[in-house]
Amino acid sequence: MHTRNGPGRPRSERCRQDILDAVDDLLVEVGYAAMTMKGIAERAGVGRQTVYRWWSTKAEVLLEACVEDFAEELTVEAHPDPAQDLLGYLCALTTFLIGDPPGIAYRALLGEAQHDAAVRELLRDDPLTSSAAAVLRRTGSPADSLAVAQFVGPVLSQVLVGPAPLDPEALRRHVDLLLTAWRA
Repeated sequence: MHTRNGPGRPRSERCRQDILDAVDDLLVEVGYAAMTMKGIAERAGVGRQTVYRWWSTKAEVLLEACVEDFAEELTVEAHPDPAQDLLGYLCALTTFLIGDPPGIAYRALLGEAQHDAAVRELLRDDPLTSSAAAVLRRTGSPADSLAVAQFVGPVLSQVLVGPAPLDPEALRRHVDLLLTAWRA
């Protein structure tokens, strides 16, 4: 399968996937700061020019890997009870952010965005915002940027700087508070 990403040669889907897998692996092994486009190419078994043909920076490669994985990892089955639906998403998000290489990649991008304007611009269309907003809309909750921040903010905060992620009971209380406030 070949896809197009702007001008130039068509992408080989297998080569693309090898590169996305390589960036996930390298992030876990060496961290974002030590990762290079050369290292990504070597790990994927492709030439550096192949990586640069499709992406300009390691942040772009990492974001593409994250976007794919967000869709896969954070698609939770709808539940008829809005509280259960929201709780299911927050539990999946917590697991994604603390245990999956793509979640670690997303956290690295968030950190890099704090001092790199180009990465911050890449995250303008944040995959987490889109994913969370879809779940909020599905439950009939507000889904604007403030509601998304209220919904996922505590999870992100605890994962990024807290002593430990929120446990399921804390997540349940959070969901109950949000639904009470949104329905008032």
